[in-house]
Amino acid sequence: MGVEKYSSSKIDPEQRMLIERAQMRARQKRRLYQHFIVFLLGSVVLILLNVIFEIGRDINPFGIDWFVWAIIFWALLLLIHVFNVFVTNKFFGKDWENEQVDRLVAKQQKRIAELQKKVEKDYPLPKKGEPYIPPTTRKPIDPDAPINS
Repeated sequence: MGVEKYSSSKIDPEQRMLIERAQMRARQKRRLYQHFIVFLLGSVVLILLNVIFEIGRDINPFGIDWFVWAIIFWALLLLIHVFNVFVTNKFFGKDWENEQVDRLVAKQQKRIAELQKKVEKDYPLPKKGEPYIPPTTRKPIDPDAPINS
């Protein structure tokens, strides 16, 4: 009769990320298969419209029926969809993006480390227990010298 407390997730963040990626890929593939089924049904409808119902019977650009052009155009869109799901996402998906981010972060950290070494070399901190003596200019400033010389 007591209220059960919600337990925190037992899946670590890396496993969660893998699950989310797998779900995303499954959705992409499902949408592609749906697109293919709609393409097949749509092609049949276009053929029926022209052959049985004689809609656009006299439209023949370049000597080919209009529905053939429509099906070819739709097939090209389907091929682009296939390319996007199986090629582009494989090479330029989240893994590729994460690798690029890691590479750029490492490059920035290397540059920051180089700048830090240069600063430590040019402007060293005093050692523990030593008093801080600010750096002096190489030649003393002459108060009698003109300002713009």
